[in-house]
Amino acid sequence: MSKQKMKTGSLVLMIFSAIFGFANVTVAYDQMGYASIIWYAFAAIVFFLPSSLMFAEYGSAFSDAKGGIYSWLKNSIGERLAFIGTFIWLSAWIIWMISVSSKVWIPFSNIFFGSDKTNTWRLFNLFTPMQTVGILGIVWVLVITFCATRGFEQIAKIANVGGFFTLLLPIVFVVLSIIVLILHHGQLAEPIHGMSSFIKSPNPLFASPIALLSFVVYAIFAYGGMESMGGVVDEVDNPKKTFPKGIMIAGILMAIIYSGTIFFAGVTANWHTVLGNDKVNLGNITYVLLNNLGFVFAQSLGLSHSVAITVGNWLARFAGLSMFLAYLGSFFVLIYSPIKSFIEGSDPQIWPKRVTKLNQHGMPAFAMWLQAAAVSLVIFAISFSGSGAQQFYLILTDMANISSTFPYLFLVGAFPFFKKIPDIERPFVFYKNRIMTNVIVVIILVILVLGIGFTAVEPLLEHDYQTAFWTIFGPVAFGLIGWLMYEIGLRKKRRNQLQA
Repeated sequence: MSKQKMKTGSLVLMIFSAIFGFANVTVAYDQMGYASIIWYAFAAIVFFLPSSLMFAEYGSAFSDAKGGIYSWLKNSIGERLAFIGTFIWLSAWIIWMISVSSKVWIPFSNIFFGSDKTNTWRLFNLFTPMQTVGILGIVWVLVITFCATRGFEQIAKIANVGGFFTLLLPIVFVVLSIIVLILHHGQLAEPIHGMSSFIKSPNPLFASPIALLSFVVYAIFAYGGMESMGGVVDEVDNPKKTFPKGIMIAGILMAIIYSGTIFFAGVTANWHTVLGNDKVNLGNITYVLLNNLGFVFAQSLGLSHSVAITVGNWLARFAGLSMFLAYLGSFFVLIYSPIKSFIEGSDPQIWPKRVTKLNQHGMPAFAMWLQAAAVSLVIFAISFSGSGAQQFYLILTDMANISSTFPYLFLVGAFPFFKKIPDIERPFVFYKNRIMTNVIVVIILVILVLGIGFTAVEPLLEHDYQTAFWTIFGPVAFGLIGWLMYEIGLRKKRRNQLQA
């Protein structure tokens, strides 16, 4: 009996569920207001669509390779650059863990209190709120690592429940916003002042042209993760037609849904009134907007002020539960999946034996504990640096965005070399014209370099050296570590070969 292949609809749903994130909407509205809509559409057209088709070609040609993107890069540009590039890709997940380990306590707080109380938490009355969140984040990492190394894969089933709530969250947000818009006779809380509202950010941090251009990294981050879909090309029915069609539909749908949801944020949330204060940050923005939506929705129905506050708190609790379950489920998967994939794909002789060894549960336990130590160390360093909540979550967000975007420089830059590889089977080919392929690659690389560059430079121009250091630290430090690890491992491999 032949295995049933995915049709266009199933592929679109899979791409959407793997990439779309409601938190990207709330962060966009906080950073740029309505002006973020243009950038999200821009990122879909010039990054998501063309790069996704490249990843589809990689995935179909190397569908049997265990190492994922490591195998793609190794066969295209050689083992050294593949190791460094994939190590930076792994660092993006590590920085994601650093970010989530601290941010997860905000939805946890919302579940029980209906709002973000983390800025009042003081562990044993000895530590500041940021230090308390940092310590809790370290505990979170250590506990989940302990469970995951013992093969508690069934806990990852929580991801399915979290995924359902994550998809439900934007639906509830849009439906309630539409009802409020109708009850308010089309009047927006954040008014539109002509085209300037869609070009100029209400956020003073994004007033300069460089800060404005740095937002392209946020927009690209919203579409990140398509490289993980490259390996499913062989599961698609008639991939030559279905895969590009699915990517086009998913890209257009996501651009429309992102743009529409950002617009609906302005139905109930006036930027200056709701967001323009020091209590709102990139960690709690989602819950602030949901709380505000519930409050305005209840008031629009003519309910009392006290009832409106209760409705707002319960909607924030719902958002907190959704995000907490999604974080918990994905953390259990991502704490071992990327590192295991990297170790299995690369040459085992490069690594120390303890790193490649799997325990009785099939987990690279030693490597996972090394990863947990690195994550805990960075959380400790940032949370005890003395920064306030706003700067703390801005640092984490910028680190995650740049580190997630940086590996695309390798993946996109290696594509012309991949196209030149002779004698390999290519079940799916979209890019057929060499000149046009190279032009598209150059355009994407220029956009990525400018976006990353402006994100790194902008804090320096504002004399915010702490944010600048941590923003640049991620990919540069991990790139250097990856390069040193490869060179040390290569020398060890050569020494072993000579001794043999």
